[in-house]
Amino acid sequence: MNPHERELDYPFGDTLPAPAARVEVAPGVSWIRMPLPFALDHINLWLLRDDFDGEGWTLVDCGISSDAVRELWARLWESGLDGLPIRRILCTHNHPDHIGMAHALQRRFGAPLWMTLGEYAMGRVLSAALPGADGDSDAEHFRRHGVPPGPALEAIRARGTRYYGSLVPSMPESFRRIREHEIVRIGGRDWRVLIGTGHSPEHAALYCEADSLLLSGDMVLPRISTNVSVFEIESETNPVDWYLDSLRRFEPCRPDTLVLPAHGRPFRRLHVRLRQLADHHADRLAVVLQACAQRAHSAAEIVPVMFQREFDTHQSTFAIGESLAHLHSLWYAGRLRREIGGDGVVRFAA
Repeated sequence: MNPHERELDYPFGDTLPAPAARVEVAPGVSWIRMPLPFALDHINLWLLRDDFDGEGWTLVDCGISSDAVRELWARLWESGLDGLPIRRILCTHNHPDHIGMAHALQRRFGAPLWMTLGEYAMGRVLSAALPGADGDSDAEHFRRHGVPPGPALEAIRARGTRYYGSLVPSMPESFRRIREHEIVRIGGRDWRVLIGTGHSPEHAALYCEADSLLLSGDMVLPRISTNVSVFEIESETNPVDWYLDSLRRFEPCRPDTLVLPAHGRPFRRLHVRLRQLADHHADRLAVVLQACAQRAHSAAEIVPVMFQREFDTHQSTFAIGESLAHLHSLWYAGRLRREIGGDGVVRFAA
């Protein structure tokens, strides 16, 4: 456990749900864990007992579309749902681990998808990438930001734009839009929609003030910092500043709030975690600024400055994206200048 984790309170200790099993964390709220084939090897899903269009469940997030996850869902709907159907699927955002199984579950149960417009639209765009897409645009983005020609760049090119579609093979063809501050009634509780940006276009967290419960999605995680990256599809964004602004929307939550995150264990002391996350990004921005004061850096060159560890192809794209996001924050603030070298690589200097 790292020092930051010791400042948080984990009311369930080391308890983790077994495969295709549920752990109740509050009356009518159950925790499910699904596997991921990445370094971050799991996602938490949340089943809320509900009476939406009849007795059943509202599911918050649903896992990637993979053989392992489909097998676990088959076991769940056979024996893990108390004989009740999923009546509604609510996805916090468009990332594959959160929405990959949405269409399959919708077909199985006839359950509508509830989601923000920005997340649904981005999911439709990414899942519809042509099967023959060769990844040239992604590779060019990373080359422009400092990945030299060679095996690493070719691995990014080979992965292609169908990578998202391999985890989200299809999206529901319709959805019910949710909006900021909307109250969603689930199983006798009122949940307020809190919108966050920076990690994704229009991420929806759900807060029940009466029972001090927060379904935080990826916006507030207990052990790791949420990834905030600049990618090719939105190459001029400022996600670090957007994310830090979004964290302030959670400050009015009650001090005793039980946070139910998409990764890691349920925890309390939300406001301590909000401070930790703000301090983390302030520290990373200072480190990046110091490096760029010594010489101009590309995003790829900033990765070892920010992270001090090795990454595989999947992880490296996020690391470069996050390095670029911190460079953009300082650039938009007027603390760095952006220049394009004769080699076509973008670099930032104080």
